[in-house]
Amino acid sequence: MTDAIDPFVLDVPQAALDDLAARLALTRWPERETVDGWQQGVPLDAARALVDYWQHEYDWRRCEAALNAIGQFTTVIDGLRLHFLHRRSPEPNALPIVITHGWPGSVIEFLKVIGPLTDPVAHGGRAEDAFHVVCPSLPGYGFSERPTEGWPVPRIAKAWIALMKRLGYDRFVAQGGDWGSAVTTAIGASGDPAVAGIHLNMLVVRPTPEDMEDLTAEEKDSLERLQRYMKDGNGYSQQQATRPQTLGYGLVDSPVGQAMWIYEKFREWADCDGTPENTLTRDEMLDDIMLYWLTGTGASSARLYWESFGSFGAGEVKVPTGHSIFPKEIFKASRRWAERQYTDIIHWNELPRGGHFAAFEQSDLFVEEVRATFRSLRR
Repeated sequence: MTDAIDPFVLDVPQAALDDLAARLALTRWPERETVDGWQQGVPLDAARALVDYWQHEYDWRRCEAALNAIGQFTTVIDGLRLHFLHRRSPEPNALPIVITHGWPGSVIEFLKVIGPLTDPVAHGGRAEDAFHVVCPSLPGYGFSERPTEGWPVPRIAKAWIALMKRLGYDRFVAQGGDWGSAVTTAIGASGDPAVAGIHLNMLVVRPTPEDMEDLTAEEKDSLERLQRYMKDGNGYSQQQATRPQTLGYGLVDSPVGQAMWIYEKFREWADCDGTPENTLTRDEMLDDIMLYWLTGTGASSARLYWESFGSFGAGEVKVPTGHSIFPKEIFKASRRWAERQYTDIIHWNELPRGGHFAAFEQSDLFVEEVRATFRSLRR
C-alpha cells in the first residue's frame, strides 16, 4: 500500500454498453399497475418512456467526458481503493471542501456545482468565495472499490479526513446530504483539528419526550411528514438494511430493475410536482443510474444501510455547522432539537424550492448556501 494519488480516466468498454443495449431490448415487462398514478411504484408508461430514451437517445460517452473533464483520481486508504473527483480552484486562497453524496445519488449530483464553487468569478461570484472541491464516491458506490468487510459511517469519515490530508489540505470543511449528511456529521464529530466546519442539506435529529409535550406547528408538520414516510415511503430502506444481498441479485442483473429502483426516488424526493422530469432531465437521471449499473454496485451500495442505518448521523458536533432546509426534504429538522447535537450552528436557512437532491435540483441555491455558511470560517 502507498499514499499515491493515481489519475483515473474513465473509458467504459464498448462491450459493456453493448451488453446494456441487449439487456434493455430483452426486457420482460410486468403488467400495468391496477391504480392510477405512482401509488404502486413507477407506472408502466413512465418506465417504458424512460427505457425507450435510454435505448435510443441517451449518450453515456457525453457523461464520461464530463467526469473526465472535472478530474478523477483514485487512492488506497485503509485497504480500499477510493474514487474521487478533485478540482482545484484558480484562486490561491480557496477553502478546501469535501462533498459527500448519498443513496441513490453519486458524484453526478455535483457536476453542476463544481464550476461555481471552484471558480466563482467565472460564474458571477466573488474570488473570496472559492473552494478547492473534492467529491469522493462512497465505498461500494460508483468507481470506489466494493468492500469485503464492514465500512460503516465512522470508518468512511476517517477515510475522508485522511484523503483530504493526503491531498495536502491541513484545514478543510465538509458538506453532505443523505448518507453524506451522516458522513459529514461524523467528520464534524471526529475532533480532528483539520476540520473547520460542516454544512448539511439534510439533518436528522429526534425530539425528546419533553419536546413532544410542547411542539410548535412546524414541528408537528415535520413529524407528520416523517410518519407518512415511515408508513408509505421507507420500504426500500428496510430491504437494504436487512437483506441487501437478496436485493442485489435483481439490481445487478437487470438494468431496468436498477433504473426503476432509483427513478422512483427521484420522483418521491425531488421538488418535481410529481413528475421527475420537471426538475431533472432524463440525461441527468440516467447518468446517475449508469454509475450504479456499469459498476454493478446495486448490492454493495445497499449494504451501507446494513452497516449504519441504526446509527445515522450520530455524535455530538462542536465545530461550526450550517444547515439548509429545502422544502421537499424527507425530514425538516427543528433548530431547537438540532442544537443539542450541533452545538455551534452558524447558519440556518429555509429555501423556497428544492428537495432531497439539493445540488442536483437547485445548483444555484446550493452553491450560495455553501458559500454563506463558510464565509466566516475563511482565513
